[in-house]
Amino acid sequence: MKKLLTLMLTILLFSCGASKNVRTQQKVIKGNWVLTDIVYSKTGDYKVVLFNDANKECLEGSTWKFVPNNNTGTYTISDPNCIEGEREFVFVIQETDLNTGYYDFLLKPKNNENNIGFRLDLMQLTENTMVWQQNIMVNGSPFLIKMNFTKQ
Repeated sequence: MKKLLTLMLTILLFSCGASKNVRTQQKVIKGNWVLTDIVYSKTGDYKVVLFNDANKECLEGSTWKFVPNNNTGTYTISDPNCIEGEREFVFVIQETDLNTGYYDFLLKPKNNENNIGFRLDLMQLTENTMVWQQNIMVNGSPFLIKMNFTKQ
């Protein structure tokens, strides 16, 4: 009985940890990034507020810092036409979605009143580039927001 309990605890501990692939992605994401541009899947004049914080124009050019050992980070908006400053967030990279092949990425801004997080697809992550995609619905049809980052 004691051996069975030890075996069950061992399996539980290993199943709760991040996989090797996720740990690798966490190492690659570490550091400073610039959100270079945001692209919408449809043309038109859309007033999208991303992360319940800022619009596309304010977030383009923002600097992002990821600290994977405690899954936290910050992003800073420095456009004088926007509400400038640093914002803190928590992030989690989860296993790939079997349907898309992308990593499931959760971004949760700190100090938000509603405790809201945002699910994104981590489409690409290399030593120099990162691409996120967010899928939302606009007027009943799918709308994709693609965010491109470069590493500093």
